[in-house]
Amino acid sequence: MDNPTLQKIAISGPTLASLIQRFSTSSSSIDGLLFGHVTHVTPLNLTDDSSTTDSPTLLATVTGFLSSPSPSTTSFFDSSGTVNTSSLHRLLLHHNSSLLGWFSARRKTPIRPSMHEFSVTASLSSLSQFSSPIKNATQPSNFNPCIFLLFASPTSDHTAHIHTHEYRAYQFRRAGNSFEAKSIDIINIGPAFRGHYGSFSPNSMFPALDCEIEGSRMKEDEERLSRMKQAAKDKKELDDYAVGFEIGKLSKLMGSEAMSYTAGLEDLYEKMLVKIQNLTRSVENSSAKVLELENHNRKLKHKISRSAASE
Repeated sequence: MDNPTLQKIAISGPTLASLIQRFSTSSSSIDGLLFGHVTHVTPLNLTDDSSTTDSPTLLATVTGFLSSPSPSTTSFFDSSGTVNTSSLHRLLLHHNSSLLGWFSARRKTPIRPSMHEFSVTASLSSLSQFSSPIKNATQPSNFNPCIFLLFASPTSDHTAHIHTHEYRAYQFRRAGNSFEAKSIDIINIGPAFRGHYGSFSPNSMFPALDCEIEGSRMKEDEERLSRMKQAAKDKKELDDYAVGFEIGKLSKLMGSEAMSYTAGLEDLYEKMLVKIQNLTRSVENSSAKVLELENHNRKLKHKISRSAASE
């Protein structure tokens, strides 16, 4: 029986970076196994149109990989592309995640599957004993390891500072005996990727955090907070911040006292303008004297330079 059709394949950013780094530091081509899970994800598209319904998306998420140290130690398939089930069992012995498929990374080659990779993927996808259950499925169903990731690099020098890598994802369809190209999502943190973390569970316990606060420091904070509250309640301290702006003075702008109070403010304003005008004139006269001194110094320097040249 053929696997259900995947809408897309997702891989976490750190996993993809680690895989590319493993490929970059290798002296030759590498391959290995892919682990993760397949989930039915319902899109959260909010709309006021009741006629539209969101269909679940079948998503395969790659969360880890296992690569061989060198091509000679790759033992889960032979030279003809047939998977060795006993060797595959030994490789999966210490991995709790489900097997999704495998990957191949090669240098300076076209980014398309080869006949050998086709044979390995076809053999791996036919092994139903390595299938994994689909999460959140309406009916219990399994997914055989039929995913294939292909990596290629146009540079042959693995010591170069800049590496250019291309990668593509495929799902092998046993019904048509062919590869189907699938889009790849790079999962990062953010609202757009919230659906990937709906059923997240940590694989390891977080270390215990020391949340104890010293008694003396806590006592100082309590005393400071108490003083702040007391200052807010003390009307006298608050009035000190509003000297000259009391509400009682504002009442003089209305009623019978408004005329005399306004006249006093206008008189004060005129005196301030006279002071500003006198200050402006003083600054202007000082600037004129400075300019006069600069011109006098310039003439003296010119006269001294001419006398020195004549000698």
